[in-house]
Amino acid sequence: MTILFLKFFKFVGLYYFKANLAMFKTIRLLAVVSRPEFLPAMASWFTIGFCWAVEPPLNFIELVVPAVLSFAVIMLSAVVGLHVNTIFDHDLDSMDNRKKELTQALDRLGPSRLKSLVAVELLFSFTFTFLLSLNQGKPALLFMWMAGIFLGYVYSAPPLRLKSMPWLSLGTLLLVLCIFPVLFVFYTFTSELAPLFLLFLAGQVLSVYGLILPTEVRDYFEDSAMGIETVTVRIGLVKASFLSIIFLSVGGILTGTAFFFRLAYGLQPMLNVFLPTIAVADYIVLRKLKSLHSLSREYASSKDKSSRAQDIRKLAAHSPRWIILASQSAVFMSLILLVGKLLP
Repeated sequence: MTILFLKFFKFVGLYYFKANLAMFKTIRLLAVVSRPEFLPAMASWFTIGFCWAVEPPLNFIELVVPAVLSFAVIMLSAVVGLHVNTIFDHDLDSMDNRKKELTQALDRLGPSRLKSLVAVELLFSFTFTFLLSLNQGKPALLFMWMAGIFLGYVYSAPPLRLKSMPWLSLGTLLLVLCIFPVLFVFYTFTSELAPLFLLFLAGQVLSVYGLILPTEVRDYFEDSAMGIETVTVRIGLVKASFLSIIFLSVGGILTGTAFFFRLAYGLQPMLNVFLPTIAVADYIVLRKLKSLHSLSREYASSKDKSSRAQDIRKLAAHSPRWIILASQSAVFMSLILLVGKLLP
């Protein structure tokens, strides 16, 4: 009898061990296909929109529910877009050795399972948006969410696949990655579009596209081989890398100007002492972009293009880090702005 009990408990223990091991592997695969390197930048849009929108006197109890719901909507919507991109870019990504882990994770997880997960994410995201629109009395939030989800889907998915249409892909990315998330959170807490906020948003739009172009440079060779005509494929590596420098430089100036005047007039001018954080972050990224531009020029004039192409891929592969660095400097200054609103 004792032996039977021991065998039974051994069987149960082994069953749960295998089940937990399988669950752990699934969670790890989901983490890979969710492209976590891009999520901090998406979370930053919530912080930025919140800090610019709220005005004193602040009632934090009343802010908790809309803050939690809007954050959940932003992050779930971002994950939906990333998962859709992972599914429909599988063939393209399989040509890039740097994305080997991503494609293998999708193969092991299975596209059908990921599509089912996307459906669940959409359901939860819709529910949170609906509750948020009811709580704030702003049905426009629901329409903003629907527009963002639609554009995020058709950017990667056929038959439209907007990423293969150079200028449409540009507009779509700016809307989905910057304008909609910030405006969604901002409009959740206020309906007044101040001129300095619009100046800040314009600076962020330019900065974001200046940081998106290096990701296109990274994928330039695979996109060209697959016949996907991004802006970088259309204008070439040299012009694309040069434009990224221009966009980030001008965007940084506009962003800094908006913060300076917002803090200087009506808040706490002394807090402008923190403003150089944006300049320092942009300077670090601009140095990398200049190196990328130099490599692109060398590639254009080099006979050994395979070696230069590899150097370009290697450098541009760090573009997610550049996005995080630049975006977090804007987040930091947005938090400083919030502090300025709280100080007497």
